[in-house]
Amino acid sequence: MTPRPRTLATVGGMAAELLPTIRDTRGRALHDLRISVTDRCNFRCVYCMPKEIFGRDYAFLPKNLLLSFEEIARVARAGISLGVRKLRLTGGEPLLRRDLEDLVRMLAALPTPDGSPLDIAVTTNGSALAHKAAALREAGLNRVTVSLDSFDDATFRAMNDVDFPVDRVLEGIRVAREVGFPVKVNTVLKRGLNDHDIIPIAEHFRGTGVTVRFIEFMDVGTTNGWNLAEVVPSAEVVEQISAVYPLEPVPPAYPGETATRWRYLDGAGEIGAISSVTSPFCGSCTRARISADGKLFTCLFASRGHDLRTLLRSHADDGGQDAVVRDALAGLWAVRDDHYSELRSQATASQAGPRERIEMSYIGG
Repeated sequence: MTPRPRTLATVGGMAAELLPTIRDTRGRALHDLRISVTDRCNFRCVYCMPKEIFGRDYAFLPKNLLLSFEEIARVARAGISLGVRKLRLTGGEPLLRRDLEDLVRMLAALPTPDGSPLDIAVTTNGSALAHKAAALREAGLNRVTVSLDSFDDATFRAMNDVDFPVDRVLEGIRVAREVGFPVKVNTVLKRGLNDHDIIPIAEHFRGTGVTVRFIEFMDVGTTNGWNLAEVVPSAEVVEQISAVYPLEPVPPAYPGETATRWRYLDGAGEIGAISSVTSPFCGSCTRARISADGKLFTCLFASRGHDLRTLLRSHADDGGQDAVVRDALAGLWAVRDDHYSELRSQATASQAGPRERIEMSYIGG
């Protein structure tokens, strides 16, 4: 059912109806929009785009099938009218999208109906961050999250599978912080591959202001060879770190936060743990995802998306309001019932494994 308008506000110089926060069938609001700006990536990480499946010369989408910056801004504006306040640009590797700072500038200019701030972030493998950080900061990007799966160069090169050195990613993090970005680091742990890096990574970023979030290896897509035995539970990670550097829990910073937070007792900062496998957080999930070719996915583990590109290209932008796109988003979110991680945790690994799912490289993390 389409929600009824609540009041009026001025957006872009025109009167616009404010809608109540849209909620799905489980009462979850739409608050976060994760937008893939490209399906291209220069890494072949073993948990995302394994080389034996994708190869080095994988046939990526032609440019005409990607959403333009103007189309992305239309979708973002529609989401904002429904309660979205966080935009995260993903990929593939988003910094491979030419002139990404122009898109950031367009998004940063979008008003919110209630005047609340819009948070724009990017998740990147960091390979081009040293080169792009200053321009992105100037354009209005608020935050950066860098994927860094090992502090050991040999392990890092093995995990990205293109022999990319860890020092260049660390340099990107340094430059990003130098130009003023708050930086988070995401580390996906896979038992027997990089679980020996837990303490070294924690040690490296302690006291720097950079928060490391340790992520359980997830069964996203069907090509990463996921096995429950290779998951390093978040509880084990916290226990390991706390044995060396005592930790205490921190309350969530906002409803629907994916990571549980832990701070060092000595005041040297905090870490996060994302536990989609062992402690699902479906009940508070506020995220929708837009693929690079304009499909809406209401869950990271979805098997199909909903085509917005055709809608965008068959309906002109109606003076800044784009009611057609807004209504489509509202209708799709209103019938959302996704809770895959809860279902997975109720099933055996063999039952969960064969289910068809979209690849993470297609819609970002």
